[in-house]
Order: sequence, then structure tokens, then C-alpha cells
Amino acid sequence: MATQGPQDRRPPAPPVAGLGRGLLVGVAVAVLLAVAEVFVLIVIGRTIGWLVTILLVIATSLLGAWVLRREGPRSWRAFRADLRERRPPGASATDGLLVLVGGVLMVLPGFITDAVGALLVAPPTRRLARGVVQALLTRRLTPSAATTLFGPRTVRVRTGSTQAPPPPSAQSGVAGEPIEGEIIDPPPH
Repeated sequence: MATQGPQDRRPPAPPVAGLGRGLLVGVAVAVLLAVAEVFVLIVIGRTIGWLVTILLVIATSLLGAWVLRREGPRSWRAFRADLRERRPPGASATDGLLVLVGGVLMVLPGFITDAVGALLVAPPTRRLARGVVQALLTRRLTPSAATTLFGPRTVRVRTGSTQAPPPPSAQSGVAGEPIEGEIIDPPPH
């Protein structure tokens, strides 16, 4: 019987953690969506006929591909223009992402994904989705990252100051009185 010295011991292998919680939720949602899509296809196929149903699925996929081809470059150009003009790319980047996701959902076969994709691509509903996405990202990002991505929130400015001005060595070279400001959350749209 061989004995192991301290140098021969290996740490125990970590237990198999399995899939992460987020991945499990994603897989569960994908399976439920697939089941719902098949159910809706069967119901629509029985209602309007299988040939029309298949033609509709093909037509919405082609429409999704067209949307991706048309809107994708347009969103990319708007995003690049924001960067060139040193504006925060938040709205352009979010619009581009929503158009991309919407177009991909429309390309996938199924009426549920087509409906969600169409809502993400249509400008009025995309504007609503953009607000939701930006709010979620702003909550998850650090304040400086959120400001960089989406721009500053509304700023209330008051002239004059209740504090003494900084010493001349700390001033940034801007002449005039200091401006006191406070960032406030924008009103809901």
C-alpha cells in the first residue's frame, strides 16, 4: 500500500455544477417557445389551410431577411454618425440591436417569433422597447458606463454657488463663476 505525501495530494475535483441558472432558464424558455410555435402553427394550419400557412411562414421569413438587409446598415450608419459627432451612441446602438434581434426573430419560422420581431422592428414599438432595454442596462451598468453609453440624464443647472470657488491651481482654466448642477432622472415617456 503506497502512502501519499503532502506533495502528491491533489485538490479534490470540483463537483459538477451542471448548467448555470441563466442557461437553464434560457433552454426552458426556448423549449416552451418551440412548443408554443408548433401549437400555433397547427391551429393556424387547421384554420386557414396548410398551404397558406406554409406560404405565410415563408413570406414572413423573407420579410425578416429584407428588414435585416435594409435596416441593419441604416442603424449601423446612425451608430457610426453618433460616434463621429461624439454623441453617446445609446439610442442608435439600442435601435440597431433591436432591429437585428427583430429581423432574426422574423427569419425564424413561426408566428409568435414573427409577431415579436415585427414589434421590435416597427419604429413606434421599437421606441418603447428601446426605453425598456436602456432602463434595464442603466440599472445593471455602473453610472459612468451608463452615462457614456446613453448620455447624461437631464441636468438641472443653477448659476452661482453656495460654496467657495476652488483655488486657482485647481481650476481647469475656464473663466467665470462655477456652475452647480445635479443629474436627475428623466421623466417617463
